[in-house]
Amino acid sequence: MKLGNPIVQGYLDNGKLPNADDGSIDTAMAAWSRLQVLLNYSINAGSTYNTNIVSTYSLVYTTTNAYTGGVIALNGDMHFIPVSAIVGQKINSSGVVSTYSLVYTTTVAYQGGVLNSKGEIHFVPYSGKYGQKIDAAGLVSTYSLVYTTTSSYVGGVLDPNGNIHFVPFRAVRGQSISPTGVVSTYALIYTVVNAYAGGVLAPNGDIHFVPRAAAVGQKVSSTGVVSTYSLAYTTADAYNGGVIAPNGDIHFIPLSATVGQKINSSGVVSTYSLVYTTPNAYTGGVLAPNGDIHFAPYAAAVGQKINSSGVVSTYSLIYTTSGGGYYGGILNSKSEIHFVSLAAPVGQKISILSAAPFSLNLCCSPFFNKL
Repeated sequence: MKLGNPIVQGYLDNGKLPNADDGSIDTAMAAWSRLQVLLNYSINAGSTYNTNIVSTYSLVYTTTNAYTGGVIALNGDMHFIPVSAIVGQKINSSGVVSTYSLVYTTTVAYQGGVLNSKGEIHFVPYSGKYGQKIDAAGLVSTYSLVYTTTSSYVGGVLDPNGNIHFVPFRAVRGQSISPTGVVSTYALIYTVVNAYAGGVLAPNGDIHFVPRAAAVGQKVSSTGVVSTYSLAYTTADAYNGGVIAPNGDIHFIPLSATVGQKINSSGVVSTYSLVYTTPNAYTGGVLAPNGDIHFAPYAAAVGQKINSSGVVSTYSLIYTTSGGGYYGGILNSKSEIHFVSLAAPVGQKISILSAAPFSLNLCCSPFFNKL
């Protein structure tokens, strides 16, 4: 596919996408600069096509606490991550929904997933006793973990070195998986019950944990150094999941927080007003090709988004519930945002009409691998 932009096309032709498989993400922010070029090209090319179309579709398998978070595979399949589901569920690039067998299932097994540079999708262990992954060929397998406990991790992030980090929810240790599959743990500075939920890779290679009940922020640098920092707003069940904006700001997704909170590329933490707040409103979010960050509705009655200029607005949804409808979302190469069904009986998606939808490789960037 030729995009008509020599800089963008050069990145595509020469394999210069920031997928962390060539050490391209570093503190010099080289990968982030390349990603921004690709982001801005998609956003600018589609700037006159900003109509959002919300629609629903049938799922094959639904149950309470079915899936939380999702990951797009290298072949374009969108995989939902099983919590208490006894089968996997995915949507292919043609929109066909199907299920497949899992090796290990249990109540509240996993929450969130991460795609690594080998094309493997790793499920993040919540209360699961084993790790579980899907390789690029679709083969499902399990592996041993070093540390497991009830409600241990929620969401994960791929670091610049190709390591997958699980984000600690109630775990008192960090846990990571190397590109060769070696599982190890490391010390955290701050741990508390329900501390963090989901994480985001910053432009400089730091992994920021998203504070749910934590009183301080916590991050892991590209060299593995763990540190904490002050937050502007903290409360119980504050945020759940995060998204990086085109300008490098990391936005926390409000679960029950009454204000938005973000961290800019210089590390400055600030808050901003939201249009709609309610307990258990949103869980996880997705960056659209036009630069909007969409919050995934959990118990919210309306959708909410932040555009690239920082303007917050709401929009109508087709299906809403007060009991936890969706948990996280996925962007596919057709510029569709799919919300992941936790207990909703139907799928729900937002089509972002754009002249130049994100490429599949861009969708797979580690900057977008989070809850």
